[in-house]
Amino acid sequence: KMGNAESNAYQNHLSRFLPEEQSDIDAVFDALSGSSGSAGAKSAKATKKTVTLAALQARQSIIHDAHTREPLPEQMTLRLYHGMKSIELPGKSAGPSDQIAKEQFVVFMSNLLKGNADEKITIIMRMISKAEGPVKGKQIQEFTEDLITSVVHVLSYRKELKGWNLENTRDSASGVKALASQLLSELKLADGTKPVGAQLLETDFAASVIEDWVYRVPQISVFLSVVIRQGLHVLHSLPDQTSDIVNLLPRCKGIKGRGVVSLLDIPSIMYINSHLPAELQHKWQLLFSSRLHGESFSQLCGHIVNKGPCIVILKDVDGYLFGGFASHSWEVKPQFQGDNRCFLFSVLPSLAVFTYTGYNDHFMYLNHGQQTMPNGLGMGGQHGYFGLWIDSDYGKGHSKAKPRCTTYNSPQLSAREDFTLDAMEVWAVGDLPESVKTKGKKSILDVDPEAQALLEMTGKSRQSEGLREPVEEEEEEE
Repeated sequence: KMGNAESNAYQNHLSRFLPEEQSDIDAVFDALSGSSGSAGAKSAKATKKTVTLAALQARQSIIHDAHTREPLPEQMTLRLYHGMKSIELPGKSAGPSDQIAKEQFVVFMSNLLKGNADEKITIIMRMISKAEGPVKGKQIQEFTEDLITSVVHVLSYRKELKGWNLENTRDSASGVKALASQLLSELKLADGTKPVGAQLLETDFAASVIEDWVYRVPQISVFLSVVIRQGLHVLHSLPDQTSDIVNLLPRCKGIKGRGVVSLLDIPSIMYINSHLPAELQHKWQLLFSSRLHGESFSQLCGHIVNKGPCIVILKDVDGYLFGGFASHSWEVKPQFQGDNRCFLFSVLPSLAVFTYTGYNDHFMYLNHGQQTMPNGLGMGGQHGYFGLWIDSDYGKGHSKAKPRCTTYNSPQLSAREDFTLDAMEVWAVGDLPESVKTKGKKSILDVDPEAQALLEMTGKSRQSEGLREPVEEEEEEE
């Protein structure tokens, strides 16, 4: 009878996968366990075959050749192995075994790729710590940092960074720590309190608390799925039923071959992108970079007006990184614009997003060349007290929040309330508006009277060819 129960449970897990997914999993298991021979002989022995840690590590080095790194950092391979080993099979003595059976492998894949938080939690607990029982906050932190590092590593290895790469973005090390801290800030004890800082690292967390965390922080499951699919190269090429992985990173346009390094790193791009409206998550296109286009407010306006929703990123001279998402095209006018999808965010020293409070509708503001109204770009708060403000006298700005910005509930984002700007970037998100596309190779200056007027006001001539952008073809960038 026990054998029956065992095969039923196993069949239930197997049935979660489509036939082509099952054969993909079989092939990976066979490769790992060194199975060979005719199909008949293989299936007869399939359940007897096992996988060892050495085989998992060896697969990592078989997959990669002499010129590249392993698909996954060694630490993550070890965690996956402990996760697989933690699967208890009905009817089998729970004696310690260093071998992973086919059933364990399939149940591991089924629980982590297709399961709910309840099914994932035992495996995740073992991936965090080999020992049974509660785990320390420090162990969860190490697991989370390993997980994010592995996602960046494997996407880079598989050339799945969609035009971003480790050369055109900021070093990911600080981004990994910042994103891990952000995800860990959602850890709540059973009584609802959130331990922070040193207290968090020393606190014991039970499985039920971590299960609640995994349930509420979807990135953990998404990242695990990426690490398994791309790291073990299983189910990676089959149509994916979940769109969350598809838009984990947006496609990057407009930076290729221009010798620019973005202010952002891969983990913070993933985090900010996850807060955008779903229909804007597939593509980011560089509109303005102070390093490319110069430090000029009229240049900034010329590049960002009427280009659809976009992300503004600022770096102050103290190294703080912060910005905002504008849900509408920027327009030069003395009124507030935008809607409640706008938000402000911080990247360094910590990663966080601050959303609409309902207090007022001062979402976004852009004005230039007016005598009576403030001239500059602002988001949130009010005139003279913006949550984020860049003065039209380019290079100066402020972030006022005593104690919080009224529109977004954001704290002071810059190191000092009145800051000096070091660098700035603006990225259009989603598809550019049709009006921009249909202009073909015309410059915004040919068709946008507002931009022309701006240039004339600032004494720039119409023949300012330097303002014209190279028109990028819609090629896939790698």
